[in-house]
Amino acid sequence: MENDALTIDIASAVAKELALPLTKVTATSELLADGNTVPFVARYRKEVTGNLDEVQIRDIQAVTKRLEDLQARKQTVQKAIAEQKAMTPNLLKALAAAETMQAVEDIYLPYKQKRRTKATIAKEAGLMPLAQLVQKFPTTGLQAEAAKFVNPEKDLPDIAAVMAGVHEIFAEVIGENAGLRDWTRKYTRDNGHLVSKLKRGASDKDTQEVFKLYYEFSMPISKVANHQILAINRGENEGVLSGSIEADAEAIARYLKFRLVGSKTGEAADVLVAAANDAYKRFIGPAIERELRKELFERAAGDAIKVFGTNLYHLLMAAPLRGRVVLGFDPGIRTGSKLAVVDENGKFLEKAVIYPHRAAKYDPKGAKDTIIKLVKQYGVSLVAIGNGTASRESQTFIADIIKSDLPDLQYVVVNESGASVYSASDVAREEFPDLQVEQRSAISIARRLQDPMAELIKIDPQAVGVGQYQHDLPTKELDAELDAVLETAVNQVGVNLNTASPQLLTHIAGLTKTTAANIVTYRDENGQFTSRAQLKKVPKLGPKAFEQAAGFLRLPDAKNALDNTDIHPESYKIAEVLLKEAGVTTPGAEAGQALRRFNNQATADRLGVGLPTLQDVITSLGNPGRDLRDDAPGAVLRSDVLSLKDLKPGMQLQGTVRNVVDFGAFVDLGVHEDGLVHISRMAKRMVKNPHEIVAVGDIVTVWVVDVDVKRERIGLSMVAPKEN
Repeated sequence: MENDALTIDIASAVAKELALPLTKVTATSELLADGNTVPFVARYRKEVTGNLDEVQIRDIQAVTKRLEDLQARKQTVQKAIAEQKAMTPNLLKALAAAETMQAVEDIYLPYKQKRRTKATIAKEAGLMPLAQLVQKFPTTGLQAEAAKFVNPEKDLPDIAAVMAGVHEIFAEVIGENAGLRDWTRKYTRDNGHLVSKLKRGASDKDTQEVFKLYYEFSMPISKVANHQILAINRGENEGVLSGSIEADAEAIARYLKFRLVGSKTGEAADVLVAAANDAYKRFIGPAIERELRKELFERAAGDAIKVFGTNLYHLLMAAPLRGRVVLGFDPGIRTGSKLAVVDENGKFLEKAVIYPHRAAKYDPKGAKDTIIKLVKQYGVSLVAIGNGTASRESQTFIADIIKSDLPDLQYVVVNESGASVYSASDVAREEFPDLQVEQRSAISIARRLQDPMAELIKIDPQAVGVGQYQHDLPTKELDAELDAVLETAVNQVGVNLNTASPQLLTHIAGLTKTTAANIVTYRDENGQFTSRAQLKKVPKLGPKAFEQAAGFLRLPDAKNALDNTDIHPESYKIAEVLLKEAGVTTPGAEAGQALRRFNNQATADRLGVGLPTLQDVITSLGNPGRDLRDDAPGAVLRSDVLSLKDLKPGMQLQGTVRNVVDFGAFVDLGVHEDGLVHISRMAKRMVKNPHEIVAVGDIVTVWVVDVDVKRERIGLSMVAPKEN
C-alpha cells in the first residue's frame, strides 16, 4: 500500500523542472500514456501540446520516468524501514523531501540489511549503553565505566578492546548519517579535484602517449570537461592511469568535529572525533568518491550520448545526391579495390575488381581501362571513394584519370564507417545473395552518396563513426538515444511507401519490425500501393498504427495528391476545402501562392480547426513532396587531390565536417587524415558548445594553422588569419 506522504505530484514537478506550463505537460503526458508516438504528437497534436517540439516532448517523457522511478523507490524504502518498526515522523518527512535517488539511499543506508560488521559485533557484546554514555559527554569516569564491560568471553579482554568496540559503533553510525554524507558530498563536489596519474610501471602500455595529458592531471570537479572524464576512465580501463577524487580532508574533519562535539573537550569528545575521522577514511570518503566518479561519468556519458545523437541526426539528414549514376570505389591493396556501379535510383548494375596499387597483382593499366570502360558504358558522372585503407592513393589514381581521360568525371570521399558491418549483415546477404562481402561494401558506399538516410538506416548506428568514446558508454542509454534520433529523422523526412526498405519503415511512427515486414510482403504480393488507405489491409496493422504512421508515408504516384504530402488523412477534408476556396485542384506552387492571401486565424475559426494544424496544412499544400534534406549542404565534389605535404599554414580550404566532439570538430579536406578545428578556433567569440557553430555534414571554409606530417595531424581554424 502506497504512503500518501510520499506521493509526488509528477506533472507539477516535471513542469517546474522543465520550465513548461503545467497544462502543456499534463496534456502531453496524457497523449503519450494513450500510446501515441512522439513524432505523431509533435506533428499532429500541436493544439493539444501547445506546439511543443520533439525535444520538449521527449524531455517530458524522460523526466516523468525518472520521477516515477524515484517515487517507487521511496515507497519501497518506506516499506522496508516500516517492517523493521523503525519508521518515525521525522524519517518519513525526510524521505518525502528527498529529491534524488542518492538522497533516498542515504536515508535508507542505516536500515539496509548488511553483513555482520565490527560495529554489529560490538552491539551484540552489549556495548550500546557505554556508547550512549559517551554521547552525554561525561567529564570524568569514562574509563571506570568502560572497565565494567570487560569480558574475555565476549572477546573484550581489556578496556582498550571495549573502547575499540565503542569506536566501531560510532564510526558506523557516523558513516551512515545522511546529513553528514550529504554535506561531505556537496563539499567535495564544490571543492574537490579529479586527479589522475600514470600508473607505476604502465608507461609501456601507452607507447603512443595517447594519455600523456593525464599523467599528472588535476582539475576542480566543477570545471573538469566531459572529454577529460571519459579519457581518464578509458586510461584506467586500459591499465595506464589511476584516477581519484581528492578533497581537503582537514576541512572535512573540522566540520565533522563541529557537528559532533561542537566546543566540547575531554575523553568522550576525543572518542567521537577519532570515530568521525575513521568514518570519513573508511566509509564516507570512499563512498563519496565512488558516487562522484559515477556522477561525473554519467554526466560525461550523457553529454557524449547527446553528441553522438546530434552527429547521427545530421549524418542522416545529409542532402541526397539525386539523378547521378555513381561508381562505388572500396579501396584495397592486397585483395584489390572493389567497384560497383549503381544507377540513379541506387539499383546495382555492374561490379569489378581492380589492382591500381602496388601489390601481388599490381595492374595500374588494367585498373585504369576498367574505370574508363565502366564510366563510358553506364554514364557514370561521380565516383564515391571510401575513406579507409588506400583511400588517398585511390583518390590520386582517380584524379589522374580525370586529368588524362575523363575531364567531366568527379569524385567524392565518402565516410565508409560501418560499410563492412553492413556488407556482412543479414540485410546485405538478403539484398545481394550472389555478391561477395567487399562488393556489397562498394554498393553501400555509392548509395550513401545518393540517399544517406536510406543506406545508413541499415547499419547499426554505433558503427557509423560519429561518436566520442562510444565504446565506453552505457549501451542501454546509448541505444535509446540513437533509436530516438532515428525515429525523429526518418519521420521528419517521411518515406516513400512503395520503395522504402523494411529497415526504413521500422522507424516510422507506429510501425514495428513485424508491421514493416508485412508492408513489404503486401507490396510484393499485391503490387504498389495506390493510396494510404490501403495500409489498413496490411496484416497486423491496426487503426492505432495507421493513425500514427499514415502522415509520414508518401505516395508520389497516388490517385489522391494529398497522399504525397505530410498532411494527415484526418485533415484531408480541411485540405480539400482550402484547395477549393483557393480555386485550384491539386497541391503545388499555385496552391501555395493562392493560400498565402488567406487570413489564417479567420480561416481556422471558420473551419473549426486549430491554427497550428491549418498553418501546417497550408504549408504542405504549397510544397507537396518537399524533402527537408534538400536544405542541407551537398557533398564536396572534387577532381584533383591534396596530400598532407601540400598543406601549408595560412592555406584556405573547403571541407566537410565529419565529426563534432565537445572540444571541436574534425573536417575532411580530401587528404588522408581529417583536420581538427579546436573549439577555441571556431569563431572570434568564445564558443561553449561546438554544435552552436557546426554540424556533421556542414561544408566549411577553414584555414590551415599547423601540419604535423610525422604524426599525421592537421590543425585548422574557421577564423581567417587576419581576423585572429
